[in-house]
Amino acid sequence: MSKNIVYFDLETQKSAADVGGWDKKRDMKMSIGVIYSTGTQSYEIFDEKHVDDLVKALLRADLVVGYNIINFDYEVLAAYTPLDLTQAPTLDLLVELEKIIGRKLPLDAFATGTLGSEKIADGLEALKWWKEGRIMEIAEYCCFDVKITKLIHEYGCQHKQLFYVDKYGKKRVVQVKW
Repeated sequence: MSKNIVYFDLETQKSAADVGGWDKKRDMKMSIGVIYSTGTQSYEIFDEKHVDDLVKALLRADLVVGYNIINFDYEVLAAYTPLDLTQAPTLDLLVELEKIIGRKLPLDAFATGTLGSEKIADGLEALKWWKEGRIMEIAEYCCFDVKITKLIHEYGCQHKQLFYVDKYGKKRVVQVKW
């Protein structure tokens, strides 16, 4: 039986500026959360009313994979549950890649370098969509980020390396041990 890897991302209702700083991530509130489960081979989209189901899916996973989920997504979800999500087996690609490269790079740098694909939007755009009630756009964007995360993780597992584009536009390689 293969492991159930759950790829995860969420978007928020409020920005750091809206809540008084990055130290108040719990006050940002989730707008949409998305997972892709290798166990069911499907995406699931969760709104705020179904955040408990999202938390259960994360805690039941054999491995949760995301990009900046320990310091951001889990912190946002902490407002909704007394459970410590960092206890779930987690591979935070941002954390792991920062250890190797020595600095934080956006997901888009790896999407462009490894997959030749760019993200379709950013978090600020998702916040604007939330204020405009454009929930489907947020869900689509979040699903796409989950897909990019999944493809980058799978590429790293298979090839033991990833590529990223640095701030000068140069393609670089990084070795990974996933």
